[in-house]
Amino acid sequence: MSVLEKKLKDRSDSKCELCGNSHDLKAYLVPPASTGNLEDSILACATCINQIENPETTDANHWRCLSDSMWNENKPVQVVAWRMLTRLRTEGWPQDLLDMMYLDEETQEWASATGEGDDEEGKIVHKDSNGNILKDGDSVVLIKDLDVKGATFTAKRGAPVHNIKLVWDNAGQIEGRVEGQHIVILTQYVKKTK
Repeated sequence: MSVLEKKLKDRSDSKCELCGNSHDLKAYLVPPASTGNLEDSILACATCINQIENPETTDANHWRCLSDSMWNENKPVQVVAWRMLTRLRTEGWPQDLLDMMYLDEETQEWASATGEGDDEEGKIVHKDSNGNILKDGDSVVLIKDLDVKGATFTAKRGAPVHNIKLVWDNAGQIEGRVEGQHIVILTQYVKKTK
């Protein structure tokens, strides 16, 4: 056991500082730029850490424990509680807790530093024909024959397009190469490949 883990166990009475679990405990360095000190780390169970690091595995009901831990006097615990409540705020009850929570200016800045809580409204999200989110560098296939304006060929259905680039100001368009030609493609005519 590291010195940090020992200090964290002493501080937390050997319990997860988020949910109170006493099994599979580890030191979790709260990003960004954590130096591995008591002042920027928490003791957390494997379940909490996994859900913090992998948003797609988040179980909203697990985080009801934050109604207690958000009042923890230790700033790193407050930061993680704020981030998880912010991530889950569309569930309803987390927003109520956020409305009650107070972070001083420095702690709020730390909590917001990872982008958690950035306004999702107005954010451009590119999705394929099936609703899968597209990112720069993804590969897609065409689901329809497309006439390419300004070129003398038709992009055929099933044609792969690798290493796409998102058109940053238009959620309905991506750029890519088909038959060696750089073209703009409507996202409604592509399907993301795994």
